[in-house]
Amino acid sequence: MVRSKQPKRRKPLVPAISKRRDKKTNGAVDYEALAQFRYRLRIFLEFADTNARKVGLTSQQYQALLTIKGLSGETPMFVGELAGFLLIKHHTAVELVGRMVRLGLLQRTVDASDNRRVLVTLTKKGNLLLRKVAAVNFRHLGASSLTLSRITRLFGRQRG
Repeated sequence: MVRSKQPKRRKPLVPAISKRRDKKTNGAVDYEALAQFRYRLRIFLEFADTNARKVGLTSQQYQALLTIKGLSGETPMFVGELAGFLLIKHHTAVELVGRMVRLGLLQRTVDASDNRRVLVTLTKKGNLLLRKVAAVNFRHLGASSLTLSRITRLFGRQRG
């Protein structure tokens, strides 16, 4: 039996932002900028998901807590609004909220002006866990600001 040569191992591809300057063309798509952006976004999302898991939250639970706190402040958010922000179906948001209420992360109340609508707010436990995860994620995002600004410049090359 003849053994074939082992192919040379390639170095793992680690995306780096290119310093090359291609000619600007009207209407061209900067694939490098888009690929870099998606890659860095996936890195951040994986980092955030890992931090959520460390405190016992799923990614979706963390996103729900962040959405309610970040986009409604101290006022309650309707479950339908939460579904819209999370890009999920209303019944999926209802199930998510139900699980989070049972875990003590959210409080549910019926809208006094419309009994069909349900409002959600963070509990003290929900606020505490959100603060733990968000603080770490925000620091990580700040540390990535140089890379993000380089990617932004890649997008800026398209403008002329």
